[in-house]
Amino acid sequence: MPALPAALSACREPPLAGQEDPTFDHEAMSLKLTAIAERARPSDLGVAVQDLTTAQRATVAGEHLFPLAGMWTAALGAAVLAEVEAKALSLRETLTVEDVDLSPPPSEVADAWPGRRRWTVEELLKRAVAGGDNTAADVLMKRIGGPGAVTAWLDLKKVENLRIDRYARQLLPEQTGAASFRAEWRGQAWRKTVLATPEATRRKAWQDYLVDPRDSTTPLAAVRFLEALNQGELTDQDGRRRMLRMMEAAAGDRLRPALPAGARLAAITSATPWDLGLTAADNVLAMVRLKDGRRFALAIFLKASPMEEADRDAVMLDVMRTILQAAEKAGR
Repeated sequence: MPALPAALSACREPPLAGQEDPTFDHEAMSLKLTAIAERARPSDLGVAVQDLTTAQRATVAGEHLFPLAGMWTAALGAAVLAEVEAKALSLRETLTVEDVDLSPPPSEVADAWPGRRRWTVEELLKRAVAGGDNTAADVLMKRIGGPGAVTAWLDLKKVENLRIDRYARQLLPEQTGAASFRAEWRGQAWRKTVLATPEATRRKAWQDYLVDPRDSTTPLAAVRFLEALNQGELTDQDGRRRMLRMMEAAAGDRLRPALPAGARLAAITSATPWDLGLTAADNVLAMVRLKDGRRFALAIFLKASPMEEADRDAVMLDVMRTILQAAEKAGR
């Protein structure tokens, strides 16, 4: 397998006029985020925000480990684009999907199999990053050397404590206590398979997942990833633009009510399925560009949450509004 390319030199964008000063009061912001975390209990909330112009940060549980869930596709996408930049891979290269490559849903690629087996790298990349397609992501990760190669590349880029250890087709069965994934479990059959697994087995699997250091990260590490992406440390400017376009396509409507007028959002949100009264992981990785051009990187993690989806959404929006309202106030 090809080696991932060496680190690029940083190219931090110069501060915008008038933006050398702090964007928000670090201590006050951290206190506000801590208050939201208290309201979210018994869920564990972790947050990190960074002004990508001034590098100012605020956090709560910023160094605590949280499961990555589907957020790993962002790091995979950047690694694939770095391979393209190094000419070790072409977006036009065609890869063949075999039955052993199929992964649990969501996956348009798995759903189309065996009627369609051949996909270009570009097609797989868009489906993996913008659509959270697990089969597309696994096939690409295999092509560039596997989970260990992606994690080693992140470490080389000084994005530490962001671990990718397993393919989705390995992680998701282990996460749910199911047997090894097989082709006939594509689509809706996968959920039926999980629910047919004994409750005690599922509960033990979720408990193990929540404390497993594999496939995990910290809020600060997730924001560091976005900083490195923004500064051109992970890939060239063409790759950076591609990543942001895919993340914009992935953003959906979940966070938009918190955005001020004229803001743009690039985000990946991912959550494990609700099971046995628990959502093990519900995560947001986002880059927000305000109307005045300032950019903010945000990472929000909810772990072991008994809250319904609407209540988890409310927590995410509360965090976003707190941060962006403070930024807007400082920018006036």
